[in-house]
Amino acid sequence: MRTILPFGPQHPVLPEPIHLKLVVEDETVVEALPNLGYVHRGLEKLTDIRDYNQMVNIVERVCGICSCIHSLNYCEAVEKLMGLEVPQRANFLRVMWGEIHRIHSHLLWLGLFADGFGFESLFMQFWRIRERAMDLMEATAGNRVVISTNIVGGVRKDITPEQKAWILAETDKIENEVRALEKTILDDYTVKKRCCGKGVLTKEQAHQLGAVGPMLRGSGWAQDVRQTGYAAYGQLDFEPVVEYDGDSYARCKVRFREVYAAADLVRQCLAKLPEGELAVKVKGKPEGEVWHRVEQPRGELYYYIKGNGSKNLERVRIRTPTFANIPPLLAVLPGCELADVPVIVLSIDPCISCTER
Repeated sequence: MRTILPFGPQHPVLPEPIHLKLVVEDETVVEALPNLGYVHRGLEKLTDIRDYNQMVNIVERVCGICSCIHSLNYCEAVEKLMGLEVPQRANFLRVMWGEIHRIHSHLLWLGLFADGFGFESLFMQFWRIRERAMDLMEATAGNRVVISTNIVGGVRKDITPEQKAWILAETDKIENEVRALEKTILDDYTVKKRCCGKGVLTKEQAHQLGAVGPMLRGSGWAQDVRQTGYAAYGQLDFEPVVEYDGDSYARCKVRFREVYAAADLVRQCLAKLPEGELAVKVKGKPEGEVWHRVEQPRGELYYYIKGNGSKNLERVRIRTPTFANIPPLLAVLPGCELADVPVIVLSIDPCISCTER
């Protein structure tokens, strides 16, 4: 018998509201239709009343989990438009804070993923480790989530030699503690039973549907915007994390390994951190149009910016990774059991605040 069931907008596995209309036959999903728009805030429209420097604080609030990476993308886009060359020390510090954000985002997701199976203790363990990343941001930037370190022309904060040593020690602890939990979740019978072979996105589908981030790399594509070398990535050793099965389990493994890769990038940044200025003096007003992209924890983040020579930008347009990953999600849900839907939805790490802005 065919039935239509609502999934969301409020659901225990969803930290933010998205509504899926699921068409099911008995216990099998045959179609999924999305409904968005529950948390739209109109942040892009604020360019009318906020100048291009004030917009740095606005774009940071598009998403709290990756606020630093939003401001990095915006600042690099404006700098490209104005022909500014950012000091090398600022580029390395931007990458360091960005990778700490990636660690805390993935640990947040791993905790929610464990909670999705009912593993409350494991959920708390991941979030306990995540507190180390939050402490690093609070100590070095003055805030735990929206750290406001990026400005047009560079960064506003620096780190001391003592903080550098402490960051290295904490990064080692984070990696060791996550490694200790990896087998607990990946070798668990229940996790394998509910993730292996569930929500499979083939390599061809991932390409055709425009998947990004761990959703794309979990299907066998070694593509990561950090390979383009923006900020200081071009001076760091980095290889994308790739898995090939395309299921929920593969996407989980990608995020585990990306925590280790992010920790390694933090170490490289601190080892190669050059001396020098933190920012250049900004003169003039942005004029013309430009696009720029960076790699968010969930995938490619795209900014389009248009300036008209005044202090207010004429247009800021943002495309977030969750927006790109919704079509692949709708492609993998048909054919799955109704009971597997929450874990499959969670496996794309949806961020609706980003998507709706």
